[in-house]
Amino acid sequence: MRRVASGDESAIEELYDRFGSLVYRMSLQAMPTRADAEDAVQEIFVRLWQTAKRFDPKRAALVTWIMLISRRHLVDRLRRSNARIRSGPMQGGSPDRTPAPPDAARLEEDERFRVLRTRLAELPELQRIVVTRAYLGGQTLRQIGEELNTPIGTIKSALSRALLRLRETPQTEGQP
Repeated sequence: MRRVASGDESAIEELYDRFGSLVYRMSLQAMPTRADAEDAVQEIFVRLWQTAKRFDPKRAALVTWIMLISRRHLVDRLRRSNARIRSGPMQGGSPDRTPAPPDAARLEEDERFRVLRTRLAELPELQRIVVTRAYLGGQTLRQIGEELNTPIGTIKSALSRALLRLRETPQTEGQP
């Protein structure tokens, strides 16, 4: 990030190569259209470039800082977008965005996320770490193996076993 802050173009390219797909996936989930997600990614990397001097590796890992900046930007962008939609005429025409899901749908999503977090916590440590870093942290299996000083085959096996466990239907009380 020091190199990015100093305007080193190769550092900016390296930052994008390393985190571009992760930021794009996050943007794609948050934004209503692919075009909005692509615009958001560009804006996020401009913001990262502009705020690079503020990055402190003692306070957070680089991926954590990037995800925080990304999340804040996406939330701000969605708020601005919703504010513009609400300020339009109340009658005639339809909004250009899909309405937010009803409360029941949001509650169901929250419940599914809670169940997923619980199921992740039940995994053995290596499996939990690999799934979290690969799917939530956007790291490659090779990066995870290097950081954990673990062979790539072991990382792949841990991911495969974890996914099998997560796909299993949990047995809850009252279910046949």
